[in-house]
Amino acid sequence: MKLNECRIEPTKIYKDNIEAYNRGDVLIINQGGTSSGKTYAILQVLITIALRSSKNLVISIVSETLPHLKRGAMRDFFTIIEPIYNPAHHNKTDSIYTLNKSKIEFFPADDESKMKGARRDILFINEANNVSKSAFDQLEPRTRVATFIDFNPTHWFYAHELQNDPGTTFIKSTYRDNHKLDPKIIHSIESRKDKDPNWWRVYGDGEIGMVEGMVFTNWQQIESFPDGQYFCGLDFGYTNDPSALVRVMAKDDDLYVDELLYRTGMQNPDIARFAVDTLPKYTEIFADSAEPKSIDEIYAYGVNIHPVRKGKDSIMQGIDVLHRYNLKVTKRSTNLIKELRNYSWMKDKEGRYMNKPIDLFNHAIDALRYAAMSKLSKEINNTWVV
Repeated sequence: MKLNECRIEPTKIYKDNIEAYNRGDVLIINQGGTSSGKTYAILQVLITIALRSSKNLVISIVSETLPHLKRGAMRDFFTIIEPIYNPAHHNKTDSIYTLNKSKIEFFPADDESKMKGARRDILFINEANNVSKSAFDQLEPRTRVATFIDFNPTHWFYAHELQNDPGTTFIKSTYRDNHKLDPKIIHSIESRKDKDPNWWRVYGDGEIGMVEGMVFTNWQQIESFPDGQYFCGLDFGYTNDPSALVRVMAKDDDLYVDELLYRTGMQNPDIARFAVDTLPKYTEIFADSAEPKSIDEIYAYGVNIHPVRKGKDSIMQGIDVLHRYNLKVTKRSTNLIKELRNYSWMKDKEGRYMNKPIDLFNHAIDALRYAAMSKLSKEINNTWVV
């Protein structure tokens, strides 16, 4: 089993992390902007360590929830080892993969039994700013050799209090450090530079930001979507922006939301097939009325899709409707959760909040807004225009 058979690329971030580990540092902190490649590089380091080790190491890879883990670090890990993947070494039930003599386990930080479980040699906490300090305090002391963490610096949190401790390395990275990044992604990132200074500070320059003035604070994560009849919202995207589909169910003061689709490159026939294959027949879908041709094309495939009912100042009307409910968002809705954590009010030149949200982090939120406006707002439905 040779290291060069894996998809290991010695980027600057990879080199910085493995040098810190080889020095014997016990905490290796990776702060970075979007698409810097920090998570991928750390996973490559862990794979390198496992393949080179003559010892039976236990390596734990942790993220906030299991869906987040599966869509992020776990997917990247198996992409890297794909050339040497052996299904006989993969315990899918317990999410453990045996690599050389080492066991690499994946588990979420919301599993209390894992937090207080057995010790390990190496720990990697992915997007640690979304993992509580109490979870970190359970995991890190049970780690014998080294702990890696990474995060987007949306705000100051416990990692910044530890960065000057003895035996700690602090590594900052941005998209500029990722030489394999697609030029289209670079263009997409840089096109946002002048839209929101705080977004650019965090996700462009990898500096600590302060996400203030959140549009939604009335939400929490739940394990699963309840049984019963639901309706859906759809926001169209294609090249840079994803098409987003969510399902929604209202029960008293609670609004349950589940992300079904969040993907770029989806043409109308692709969206139609996804809807037919995923949703019960005749499920109502409400989509952006600015795309009547797309709605008609998807409807022709037998999908029960309609334009959203919009009133005057529809964005604020939709936000107002959503503010009337306690939003219960499934943990697997990782993209919607990220949007809710970043969707904030705009500021004027004097730094005062305006009654207008930023035009970022809003694809799944727009889909949710379309559904709520169409089904839950009597004001809009009594006097609506397409």
